[in-house]
Amino acid sequence: MNKAEKVQFVIDTLEQLYPETPIPLDHTDPYTLLIAVLMSAQSTDERVNKITPLLFKEADNPYDMVKLTVDEIREIIKPVGLSPMKSKGIYGLSKILIEQHNGEVPQNFEDLEALPAVGHKTASVVMSQAFNVPAFPVDTHIHRLMFRWNLSNGKSVAQTEKDAKRLFPRELWNKLHLQIIYYGREYSPARGWKLENDIITSTIGRKTVIDEYLKKKK
Repeated sequence: MNKAEKVQFVIDTLEQLYPETPIPLDHTDPYTLLIAVLMSAQSTDERVNKITPLLFKEADNPYDMVKLTVDEIREIIKPVGLSPMKSKGIYGLSKILIEQHNGEVPQNFEDLEALPAVGHKTASVVMSQAFNVPAFPVDTHIHRLMFRWNLSNGKSVAQTEKDAKRLFPRELWNKLHLQIIYYGREYSPARGWKLENDIITSTIGRKTVIDEYLKKKK
């Protein structure tokens, strides 16, 4: 298979497995999505979905959020990890949304990435999932799979995003990044990975990755 055929194989396989792609983080609007994505850094969606209802019961908009102190926010979100940084970020960005954006989440990368604790990946998720603007947020699953599938060199997340955007059609980005995440969790995890269950890697995977897997199995 040439590169174009491999890319098409990935698209077709993922579409077959995941025709529907619900957003994994529970939210009701762009603000609650932004907060949930920020909280998900180095945590699991499952854990975040348990904690966000407790936070959003107290404050599900920036105006109510700034009525809480950073310490009060931290106390609620402690179980998701990195709570000192995340609580400061949540309070700080809520304040900026009120002061500079009429309490609304901005719909562009520049303003989003200027918010405290919001990096390019978080901004990409919000642009893609809240505003339906084509973006390709790269998380650990996508970074790992693009390398395993020999579609990127794995040198950096920025490079992986560049390669994904170059290889996959723009109109598929928003759905595809979620499909790859679902696939990574189910068939191609970092730990406990079984090549025989992973149809995409076993069909188009990087030779060195497959050889190393088979060597370990001996």
